[in-house]
Amino acid sequence: MGAGSKQARFAMEWGRAVLAGPLMALTHWALPPRCPGCAEPVEADHRFCPGCWGRLRFLDTLGCATCGIPLGDGLAGRCGTCLADPPRHAGIHAAVAYGPIARQLPIRLKHGGRIGVAETMAGPMARRMPPGADLLIPVPLHRWRLWRRGFNQAVLIGEGVSRRSGVPMARDGLRRVRATPLLRGLSPKQRHKAVTAAFRVTDPAVVKGRHVVLVDDVYTTGATAGACVRVLLAAGAASVAILCWARVIEGAGD
Repeated sequence: MGAGSKQARFAMEWGRAVLAGPLMALTHWALPPRCPGCAEPVEADHRFCPGCWGRLRFLDTLGCATCGIPLGDGLAGRCGTCLADPPRHAGIHAAVAYGPIARQLPIRLKHGGRIGVAETMAGPMARRMPPGADLLIPVPLHRWRLWRRGFNQAVLIGEGVSRRSGVPMARDGLRRVRATPLLRGLSPKQRHKAVTAAFRVTDPAVVKGRHVVLVDDVYTTGATAGACVRVLLAAGAASVAILCWARVIEGAGD
């Protein structure tokens, strides 16, 4: 490369650098980052305003070692329900308790198309990654719902968790082979029936002997996650834990 070409390239790169600052500042002014909870302007992407941050109830390891339900007074161990009827999963790991602010993120993601919110959720979730995990699998959508929405929120969240944790993800590890109705308002028996035989492992060799982490946005009654856990274990997974942004806790609020 001649001296003239080097000078021209340097001038071009210098010009880009000079323009980048004002353009970024203009973009930040016109389209400021907004709080994922209330949409008020904030200092940077993926940050909550002080009011919303204070109303989030972050969950930690002090709780039931199996289902993650807080036991109160800093107690650890297993709750009475899990001792009496041990679940098949290897633990539920949620970043926050479901409440008025926590629920806004899945709503903005799924129904508002704000796909950047998936990254906001992925950060706290990655910090709750269960030890020994070696494969992430997102809860799948049925093809018709995927076609209508345009994306699977669990896949977007899982990609962010995978980047932060280094745990690989099999985005098509599970398939939803049967469309299921909305589970809201159904009894536990009706929920179980609705999701039975709704999921299938795409390739059992991918999950055989692996410590799988099932990724979803919200854990409510556990019907969907339970159906996924059953087929993954039947396909040979060594264990299946559940990782989610928020989980419903009876009597919990923000």
